[in-house]
Amino acid sequence: MVKLTKIYTRSGDSGTTGLGTGKRVAKFDPRVEAYGCVDEANATVGVAVCTARAEQSPIVELLESVQHDLFDLGADLCMPIGSDETAGTALRISADRVKALETMIDEHNAELAPLNSFVLPGGTRLASELHIARTVCRRAERVVVQLIELEPDQTSALTMQYLNRLSDLLFVLSRYVNDKGRGDVLWVPGKNREQ
Repeated sequence: MVKLTKIYTRSGDSGTTGLGTGKRVAKFDPRVEAYGCVDEANATVGVAVCTARAEQSPIVELLESVQHDLFDLGADLCMPIGSDETAGTALRISADRVKALETMIDEHNAELAPLNSFVLPGGTRLASELHIARTVCRRAERVVVQLIELEPDQTSALTMQYLNRLSDLLFVLSRYVNDKGRGDVLWVPGKNREQ
C-alpha cells in the first residue's frame, strides 16, 4: 500500500524526476512524457466519471475500473522492464485487461445504431467529455508508441495495446451515452464550403 506523508520533496527542483527504479531522469524524458500523458488521460476520464455519476449513467463503474487500469499502466511505464525482471515482480498491464476492453467494446457497440458518417465530438455533455478523454488517450498512445520505438526491450507493448483499445471504448461509450447513437452529431463533408 502506498502511503504519502509529505507531498513536496524538492527533489524535482533540478528538473529531474525519479523512475520506479530510482533512476533520476529529466522531466522531459520520453518515458516521463509517456506516463504523464497516461495521467492526463486518467484525469479526463475522471471528469467523465463525475458527469456520469451526476447523470446516474450505467457506465460509472466501468469508467472507474478504467481509471484503476490507467494508474496500473502508468506504474508499468514508470518502471522500465529490467533484463533480469522476473514475471510478476513489477506491476504490469496484462493481456487480460486488453481483452476486457474488447469485451466492453463489443457489448456496448452491439446496442448502437449503425454509423453512416464520422461522428463529431458532441451531443450530450458526457459524450463530449468522453470524446475529450478519447483524444487525450490517443495522444498518450502516440507517445507510448514512440517510447516503444526508443526503448523496445524496456517497454511492454501491452501498454500501447491497452491505450489503443481504450480509445476505441471511449468512442463507443460516447455514442452509447448519446442515446445509443441516435443523438450523435454527424459530420457533413464540405458543409461550410461556398456553393
